[in-house]
Amino acid sequence: MSDTSNNNTGISRSPVAHSTTHFIRQPRALGVLAALVCFGLLASAFYMEYVLYLEPCPLCMAQRLVFGLFGLVGLVMAFNPTRVRTFAVLGALIGLSGLALATRQLYLQSLPPELVPACAPGLYFMIERFPLLEVLSAMLTGTGECADVQWTFLSLSIPGWTAIAFACMTAAAAALPWYARS
Repeated sequence: MSDTSNNNTGISRSPVAHSTTHFIRQPRALGVLAALVCFGLLASAFYMEYVLYLEPCPLCMAQRLVFGLFGLVGLVMAFNPTRVRTFAVLGALIGLSGLALATRQLYLQSLPPELVPACAPGLYFMIERFPLLEVLSAMLTGTGECADVQWTFLSLSIPGWTAIAFACMTAAAAALPWYARS
C-alpha cells in the first residue's frame, strides 16, 4: 500500500494535504497564526480610529490590550512550543478576560439612556491627570462613552464582534492541548 493511502478506507490522500495538515497542527504554526489574527484585529482597530475617525472608549482600549496580550502569548508559543498546556491556560484566561470586557460594553450599550454612566474625560487626558487606579477602573468598568454605538456591521457593534473573536480565541486556546501535536 502506498504512503498516500488511508489504511482504514483505502481512499488515496494527497501528500501535500497531509503535510499542510501536519504543519498547521504544530504549536509553532498555531502560535504564529494566533499572533497574526490578533495583530490583524489590532490593525483593524487602528484603521477604525485613524482612518474612520472612531474615537475608542476606555473599554475599547482595554480590549485592544487584551488582543495584544493574546498575540504576544502566541508569539512566545511560536518560539517556545514545548509548554503547550501553559500557553493554552494562559490564552484561555486572557481570552475570557477580553470576553468579559466586550460583554460589559455590550451591557452598557443595551442600557436605556438614563441608566448609562456619566461620561468621563478622554482616556489620554485621564492617563495624564488621574491616578493609575482611577484610569484602570474606568478602563475595566467603562464610562458613558462606552455605551455609544459608533459603527455596526451585520447588526453587530464593535464589542459584539470582539466578543465573538474573544469567544473563538478562548475556545481555540482551551482546545490547544488536544489539537496541537509536538
